[in-house]
Amino acid sequence: MNELPKSNVFTSILPPDAAFKTPADSHKASRQSLGPRMVKGSLYTYVRPEAVQQPELLGISQRAMTDIGLKVGDETSEDFKATVAGNKIYWDQNTGCGIYPWAQCYGGYQFGSWAGQLGDGRAISLFETTNPLTGTRYEIQLKGAGKTPYSRFADGKAVLRSSIREFVVSEALNALGIPTTRALSLTLLPHAHVRRERLEPGAIVCRFAQSWLRIGTFDIIRARGDRALIRTLANYVAENVFAGWSSLPAALEPSQALSKSAIDPPRSVPEKEIQGKQPVEENRYTRLYREIVRRNALTVAKWQAYAFTNGVLNTDNTSLFGLSLDFGPFAFLDNFDPSYTPNHDDNSLRYCYKNQPSIIWWNLVRLGESFAELIGAGPQVDDESFISNGVTEAFAPELIKRAETIITNVGEEYKAVFMHEYTELMRSRLGLLSKQENDFDELFSELLDTMETLELDFNHFFRRLSSIKASDIATEDQKKRAAGRFFHAEGVTGLGNTEKSARARIGQWLEKWRVRVVGDWGESRDEERERAMKAVNPNFIPRSWVLDEVIQRVEHGGERDVLSRIMNMSLNPFEERWGMNEEEEKRWTGDVPRGNRQMMCSCSS
Repeated sequence: MNELPKSNVFTSILPPDAAFKTPADSHKASRQSLGPRMVKGSLYTYVRPEAVQQPELLGISQRAMTDIGLKVGDETSEDFKATVAGNKIYWDQNTGCGIYPWAQCYGGYQFGSWAGQLGDGRAISLFETTNPLTGTRYEIQLKGAGKTPYSRFADGKAVLRSSIREFVVSEALNALGIPTTRALSLTLLPHAHVRRERLEPGAIVCRFAQSWLRIGTFDIIRARGDRALIRTLANYVAENVFAGWSSLPAALEPSQALSKSAIDPPRSVPEKEIQGKQPVEENRYTRLYREIVRRNALTVAKWQAYAFTNGVLNTDNTSLFGLSLDFGPFAFLDNFDPSYTPNHDDNSLRYCYKNQPSIIWWNLVRLGESFAELIGAGPQVDDESFISNGVTEAFAPELIKRAETIITNVGEEYKAVFMHEYTELMRSRLGLLSKQENDFDELFSELLDTMETLELDFNHFFRRLSSIKASDIATEDQKKRAAGRFFHAEGVTGLGNTEKSARARIGQWLEKWRVRVVGDWGESRDEERERAMKAVNPNFIPRSWVLDEVIQRVEHGGERDVLSRIMNMSLNPFEERWGMNEEEEKRWTGDVPRGNRQMMCSCSS
């Protein structure tokens, strides 16, 4: 850790908590005085992690190590272990040199209702580091590192149970190609006993991301009416989170809303250029809003294609960078059930699998409301009178109309980007090379309806389909026999289904799929197609029941090696075997035990 280049762009540009304006102010304060309170006019508070006794490093992700610029073996150093446990910071109290840790301030809409100030209640950022090989800057953060001004009524701790889940799923999603925050390490705090529904052991996850900013960061500023800080933060996001104003997407012509330009728009627009015609002129803040929207559309499309369900999609859990963020009661679907939620507190199913695209858009509309004044100002956004005095009564109708129209148009762009990414991923998962207009209705929708009706396992279906040769399903009898590959171990399930009806229905779909596959690949390229399909259809995903087993074995059985095995499988999800524990691998990639399907858990972590 010592050798990593370190920066603090976030705290050097954005305003700090007025109560602790400098690192020295915070460091001189007792740790207890850095606890919960309201923080206004700032985006973070300087706060150090709470010291812990005898921390035990339980696991690391080698891929995460590489991605931030660490070498294999660095994790064995005392410097590394102390840093990821929160016992070392890179600031010298004698000289005031270095980088002092901080916690972010934000708010959010939780389950559709305004929740006020939230913030990093148990997460503390240590520093930023830029990988010299990739040029990517990451913010290194500890989750479970102690109380901050944003802890509200909580204790600032994280339990081992939820920490194992986040440690594994962060790296699993990245390996699947889904944008996500990352997990570097997992540390057990043997002397920390954390009260949730029961007394549980504490832990810290060292995680990192290109940015930890959320929609909720803008929510809290807007709720407090701080126009200047909204503009400051928007400028920061464009210039320091993204690659500058010129990296943002150019305006689309109305007729291009669903065309290729909506999928891959031109960029390199000069910062101050106004695009579009009256009355919907687009300035740079519209381009920034659209970039955030587009990134989230791509991410939620990937969630849907791999049946990942976040469980809690509040605005404070929605990333401005378009990352999967803050893993609480998440799950991958077992049986395909569009109404499934892994969150047992979500009685209204607000955050169930099928609602994720619309909920992310709902959150993005809240962001649009925060951006509305900047977006609606159009060509007047840089006028001194507007910056200093705000919206005049005469200008308000024009501004409101422009903002509403632009946000509505961006909604269409969101749909286009989502649908394009989702259909491309589904075609890849089905082994298709070409596009046909009826693919969605004939193949995708019919397959999903069949999975739901027959209670088939979503991800198992695609992996097993990969191995079916065209010659294996040439006749009706062959199709019906092949259908059995997709049944659970106990046979056909689902209300009103029989084995005969189930085989017939799957067989009908297999015929449509066979026609498309043979048309794309021919009769003799089954092995090539199988390799292509298995490269996008995972053999292993960290299902809820597997994670539960790992948690029990680590927490109650004292096992440690099981963490390295599940991490290895998560980092390499498309392999046939991993050569570590054959019995375990077979169970974890096999049929989900009937009593363990569609598990739910709480937000308590």
